[in-house]
Amino acid sequence: MNILSIQSSVAFGHVGNSAAVFPLQRLGHEVWPINTVQFSNHTGYGAWRGEVFPASHLADVLPGMGERAALAGVSAVLSGYLGDAATGQVVLDAVATVRARGKGALYCCDPVMGDEGRGLFVRPDIPEFFAGRALPVADVTTPNQFELELLTGGAVQSLGDAIAAAHRLRARGPAGVAVTSLRPPAVPEGRLGSLIVTGEGAWLVDTPQIDFPVAPNGTGDVFAALLLGRLVRGEAPAGALEATANALYALLETTRAAGSRELALVAAQDALRDPPRPYPARVVTGA
Repeated sequence: MNILSIQSSVAFGHVGNSAAVFPLQRLGHEVWPINTVQFSNHTGYGAWRGEVFPASHLADVLPGMGERAALAGVSAVLSGYLGDAATGQVVLDAVATVRARGKGALYCCDPVMGDEGRGLFVRPDIPEFFAGRALPVADVTTPNQFELELLTGGAVQSLGDAIAAAHRLRARGPAGVAVTSLRPPAVPEGRLGSLIVTGEGAWLVDTPQIDFPVAPNGTGDVFAALLLGRLVRGEAPAGALEATANALYALLETTRAAGSRELALVAAQDALRDPPRPYPARVVTGA
């Protein structure tokens, strides 16, 4: 299937499209990346070079694809780090164009805004863009716990809180909400959780937390890509979550074994496609 991925890109390392494209390709998808930024490396290093592309640049690329009749063949759109709300509008225009030219295209909105420890790292207009404009259009959204709390305005202090918050996001539009990086007390000590909530129920996968001297960036980008890559080919939410969480865990194990600051995507590529599944998805409730 053909997937349009609109997010950041780096020359060195793996975040944004530089983290999402390869896993989607390993799942057998054709991926057409449009980069919202082109940096030398991700901002976690504290210094980088490159530029944020203006919305006009992205808006010029999309019609060129349309002139090749490419947009009619898109099965899904994935968006991640945007830069500013004007870029976000280009994403929504792309989703509308794809849906007008084809049938059943999924939109997965990864609301990249911040994370635990770093806090908010996007421009002030981005949270409102996601909350008020992107989520009503999305089919699936993949916030981490920090972003879930930011979008819903409440702390997640239990698994029940996480499920309730996910349902509040679902009420704004997306049929499925997948939450990453759930921390204790929502999951047991020493574990990290991945949760998916739909109209049919909620499922959780929790895996051992892997400690790093410096945690690698881009795990959320890989998660969103793998989950969308499985959902778009018709896998059930629970199975897609289970495969995605276990693939990400295998990737992190490989990265730690390599002593790498960057995700070891190439070394772990077989696990991205066919992950071992020692950690099952189990049905959970808000009780």
